[in-house]
Amino acid sequence: MDRLTMMGAYVKAVELGSFSAAAGALSISPQLVGKHVSALEQHLGVRLINRTTRQHSLTETGRHFYERAKNILAEVDAAESFAQEVHLKPRGHLKINAPVTFGINALTPKLHHYLRAHPDVSIELTLTNRMVDLIDEGYDAIFRVGMLADSGLMARTLAPYRLIAAAAPEYLASAAVLNQPEDLTGHECLIFSHTSLRTHWIFENRAGQVKVPVSGRLMLDSGDALMSTAVAGFGVVMQPAELVEPYIKSGELVRILPQYEIPPRPLHILYAPDRRMTPKLRSFLDFSTNQFGPDR
Repeated sequence: MDRLTMMGAYVKAVELGSFSAAAGALSISPQLVGKHVSALEQHLGVRLINRTTRQHSLTETGRHFYERAKNILAEVDAAESFAQEVHLKPRGHLKINAPVTFGINALTPKLHHYLRAHPDVSIELTLTNRMVDLIDEGYDAIFRVGMLADSGLMARTLAPYRLIAAAAPEYLASAAVLNQPEDLTGHECLIFSHTSLRTHWIFENRAGQVKVPVSGRLMLDSGDALMSTAVAGFGVVMQPAELVEPYIKSGELVRILPQYEIPPRPLHILYAPDRRMTPKLRSFLDFSTNQFGPDR
């Protein structure tokens, strides 16, 4: 007899409590379920179920074997589902979350490529800097900047999130000297209220890292709002490269401390550890890796 068939009959009998109940679920006779279980025991050389005229009970070996067999059968189902779904067309609704700055300046300008490639998929994208709960709030995938907590979620690594510190030329012309990171303590820093950027900025060069405490009279939860304040000449800003670079190219801002680098922040896309991943989610994860992955 086929080992997977025998294991399937055994697992079903354990889960439903009897050979007759397993037979009904498998659309075979109770006698055949019993034959499968007996053949499995003979193959293994151990007794899995103690049988009496009134009831069946698992042996200790039977309990351990049930747990392993259940996982094996689940993996087989997952492998078969994957093979089948590879050829299925992505369709349905995706609920995605991303941080505001990344969502506006990096993700949404490229989403039309995904939607054109997959006309049967619709996307609901929410942009927030709040730490959303993927499971409880019903998201299919979320983009997250920063170190990951041990959440039990699956993650694909994307290209690190680059930061740039800059200020308007008119601000620098009238402000104190700014030759090294420590000089920032005497400057008006425009504070981003999310993440560690609200308390300190980090720079590095060959000599190592410098962690500088920062403060300022204006704290905002929007990178775009901070940028407009920086362009107005009110202070120094540190924000993602895709937000700052256009202003540097236009001359409205100047990169400060160019002899230092700012350590990039990790960027990931997270999703639930679902064994039966849908084609729509797989296609979106592949799109995200292609567009924002470390090898792009």
